[in-house]
Amino acid sequence: MLRFPRLSARRTRSATLCIFATLAFSGCKGLEDTKSAGPADVGGTLVISTPSDAGTLLPPLIAVITDRQVTDLLYDRLADIGDDLNSVGDKGFKPQLAERWEWAADSLSIVFHINPRARWHDGVPVRASDVRFSVNLIKDRALASPALPLVTNIDSVSVRDSVTAVAWFKKRTPAQFYDLVYQVSIVPEHVLGNTPAVQLREAEVGRRGIGSGRFRLAAWQPGTKIELIADTANYRGRAKLDRVIFSIAPDFTAALTRFFAGDADIFEQLKAEHFARFANDTVRRMQRYPTLAYTTLTMNMKDPKSPAQAHPIFGDRAVRRALTMAVDRKAMLRNAFDTAGVPLFGPFPRGVSVADTTLPQIAYDTTKAKALLDSAGWTVGPDGVRIKNGRRLEFTITLPNSSALRKQYAVLLQEAFRKIGVSATPDVSDIATFMSKLAGRAFDMQINNYVTDPDVWGFKQSWSTAGIGKDGSNSGSYSNPLVDAMLDSATTTFDPARTRAYARRAFETLIEDAPGIWLYETAAVMGLDKRIHPAGMRADGYWSHLADWWIPASQRSARDKIGLRPTP
Repeated sequence: MLRFPRLSARRTRSATLCIFATLAFSGCKGLEDTKSAGPADVGGTLVISTPSDAGTLLPPLIAVITDRQVTDLLYDRLADIGDDLNSVGDKGFKPQLAERWEWAADSLSIVFHINPRARWHDGVPVRASDVRFSVNLIKDRALASPALPLVTNIDSVSVRDSVTAVAWFKKRTPAQFYDLVYQVSIVPEHVLGNTPAVQLREAEVGRRGIGSGRFRLAAWQPGTKIELIADTANYRGRAKLDRVIFSIAPDFTAALTRFFAGDADIFEQLKAEHFARFANDTVRRMQRYPTLAYTTLTMNMKDPKSPAQAHPIFGDRAVRRALTMAVDRKAMLRNAFDTAGVPLFGPFPRGVSVADTTLPQIAYDTTKAKALLDSAGWTVGPDGVRIKNGRRLEFTITLPNSSALRKQYAVLLQEAFRKIGVSATPDVSDIATFMSKLAGRAFDMQINNYVTDPDVWGFKQSWSTAGIGKDGSNSGSYSNPLVDAMLDSATTTFDPARTRAYARRAFETLIEDAPGIWLYETAAVMGLDKRIHPAGMRADGYWSHLADWWIPASQRSARDKIGLRPTP
């Protein structure tokens, strides 16, 4: 998760403002280049400077971001999700390995027709049996795939013939197509099938990276680089770039230094203190890109000392709303992010298909906040802190010491609450202790980052009654029957318009109930060489369309002219 410390110098603010005036943030649709590549613009090298090496090249075992980036480029799925990240039915999904598909009348099976031109990078044709193998591999508990819980509704895959696979589902759900084609990258049975699943995590065969994507693996030198080259005979057409190199640095600072030294074209994790360096840079620019992450100040609905009881402060809706009114979210956003902040309009990032930035908000109004607390029986005591029935209106704000940004927000929130007669004390702990407190619901308020799934089901985990248990992420124990009903309906309807309508009603209710204060959307900013032309950036991964990024022939550097051969 990116951290953005505050910019304080006036010159830095001005320079940053000018820079960001040229950036566009288009939510779930990503960022599009206004130019298009011509026939002469095929070629060139893109170097990504990163402090994180991959741990595996097997999609079912990915655990860190570099794993995901590299495997997404090497392996294709049956179909690719649309840029709006719709997960209901198959609307917006684009053919990849499956050139077409048909649903059964009862929707319990889907027939996928494999593109007969699809080949693995070793030249072997992609077959329907590879689809069956890929699903069975994830479902094999001996592999211990993190994706196993995501494919539980897939019963099996049968093979009708060499290019026809039939996926069978346990029940009909709106996201069943998504569950298969988004969560399952297709891997080669002829390469992996002779190795027991329990051995694949450590086996050499799992490092070969033989996929069917528009890039193929040229070299993996652990701790140094991962180099991909265009698959020139790919069934979907060769990538516009010749090569993509993940340049592995020992740490964040070294990776950043490589970028500014000109040894890399992308650095993904810019912080606010780096922005001013771009003011007069004729070679590099900043590029904001969407993510599926957001940050809230979550209130515990239960008393940490007596979980069976409502929280003595946050159990009162009027108090929660008053606290929300006390927070000037726009001012805090400017304070923490300068011009790079992205406001949050509810418990969702803009990158999801049900995002709605038109939802009514609880406005910043300290006068109304004080009046609400007065009406709720909280009167100002001699030291300025409100009291009710002998209890002071005070609580802690729990957060991890690993996040400078959340520490900054805790101080800003503390001051905002003080102005309405509320005493809030930051409770900062190491990440292990912080996570333990969240799991045990042992907090009053907590500042937490959420990374949601494109599917609406993720909101049930975080904000419905069903998510309160140990397997859910509803750490604040918020419960509202209307929200439950709306989210249930949103995850069971097969009509995307109804999904959005149900989700909107759930979000409206959440905003009105104020179980949390929506702080900011965790958008990210990368440094990018100006000769690089992105072809779009999707919220679930800016690299989703990397095979269509391009470098004009007239702007190529020496490393762009190496061609398809791997570098030493």
